[in-house]
Amino acid sequence: MTNSAFPSLSTPAGPIPADAPQWNRQRRSQMPSHRYRDVYSRVDVPLTSREWPTKRLTAAPLWVPVDLRDGNQALAEPMDPARKLRFFELLIAMGYKEIEIGYPSASQTDYDFVRVIAEGEIVPADVAVVVFTPARRDLIERTVESIRGIRNEVVIHMYTATAPIWREMVLGKGREELRELVLAGARDVLELAGHLPNVRFEFSPEVFNLTEPDYVVEICDAVTELWDATPQRPVILNLPATVEIATPNVYADQIEYMHTRLARRDSVILSVHPHNDRGTGIARAELAVLAGAQRVEGCIFGNGERTGNVDIATLALNLHAQGVDPMIDFSDIDEIRRTVEYCNRIEVHPRHPYVGDLVHTAFSGTHQDAIKKGFAEHRARAAAEGRPERHIEWRVPYLPIDPADLGRSYDAVIRVNSQSGKGGIAYLLESEYGIELPRRMQIDFSRRVQEHTDSTGVEIDAAGLLALFERSYPSSGLGATEATDDPSLPERSAS
Repeated sequence: MTNSAFPSLSTPAGPIPADAPQWNRQRRSQMPSHRYRDVYSRVDVPLTSREWPTKRLTAAPLWVPVDLRDGNQALAEPMDPARKLRFFELLIAMGYKEIEIGYPSASQTDYDFVRVIAEGEIVPADVAVVVFTPARRDLIERTVESIRGIRNEVVIHMYTATAPIWREMVLGKGREELRELVLAGARDVLELAGHLPNVRFEFSPEVFNLTEPDYVVEICDAVTELWDATPQRPVILNLPATVEIATPNVYADQIEYMHTRLARRDSVILSVHPHNDRGTGIARAELAVLAGAQRVEGCIFGNGERTGNVDIATLALNLHAQGVDPMIDFSDIDEIRRTVEYCNRIEVHPRHPYVGDLVHTAFSGTHQDAIKKGFAEHRARAAAEGRPERHIEWRVPYLPIDPADLGRSYDAVIRVNSQSGKGGIAYLLESEYGIELPRRMQIDFSRRVQEHTDSTGVEIDAAGLLALFERSYPSSGLGATEATDDPSLPERSAS
């Protein structure tokens, strides 16, 4: 069924499914959904009971930003050396202690940047750096050569795709052949870098989430045995959701399966690397940590191929909003955003969690009224307790965290347009100019503001409100100090 307004769309038509409840009138679409298989027909996760649903997030995992490698390779214009260095300096300033710095066998630019790190004095002693390599001897040799002279701890991260489609279609290998390919690469890593005291190893069975769980356990156990993983020199096993293909609970089950079955578990750092193809990368990472993951790889604000890597800034601030220290500093989130935008040449969306321009802004009248009352209660409670406002519990409606925690002011918390109400208008006049409007006057003036914003179609700022106020009540006398119900007389706040 075509629609005259949108002739390129086929409006769902035909009979309502027989099993649909009477209140659901949706009809079958023309989308070819039959072409796709659900995850349960591709990967069997034999988990009969699970512990992760009853657990809570109480501490931050080890965050590992991969912006300089995975994020960089997803950019239309990869970072030049100056941008890479600026990004690296930002990551150091924010407090990250393990940073993936490149894929030195992939390009001369990446190799040269690793050499800049190796030859400079820019990495604090307690920061580890990660380099990425396929399981191929010549590329492993190039990778080991790139880290020569680095005094910091170095992680050599080797990967191989293990899922059936990748094995058969891309690599042309059976299960046993691929197992031997992985172990051959692991032997090369051990031979070329095993003697270096500051080097540890990481292995990723790429597309882990589409690989048979028993096969992943088999390969990972063989690798940790070959690398002789110990608590003193643990091996990182990184389990990527390379292409997100299921609801987050499935990934949590897969991680718990590995967490409870891996050999040498006390000598393994269990890591995850979720992508965001279904838009649930954040939930996938959080549930994976509940299921046993100790380390999370991702990008600040979620850059990465296709729909991106998991956003480790949002993950960290989600913990902050629950009273858990994220172990990373976001006290000037706008400076962080400016730097990331400069390095990636990609703007952050205004609705992006925590960092977007509009995430702390309310236009709706009901929201504004609740926020205004929340701020008033917060100030009164701080005064009653004799403590600074920044030190008392935050519980302002519609604002899950205090914008000041991120270095932001309250200037943009309430903005006025045609959807706004008297509470927001009163808040702006009081906070910007100290003018307190009695209730009757709030009602009268909000009607005038509504007429103005409806006729112009744009929002009105505090200065515009003041100008409209003065035009509406020319004899109001802004110096009045006593409240009144006369709509022509405002009250001047003592503040």
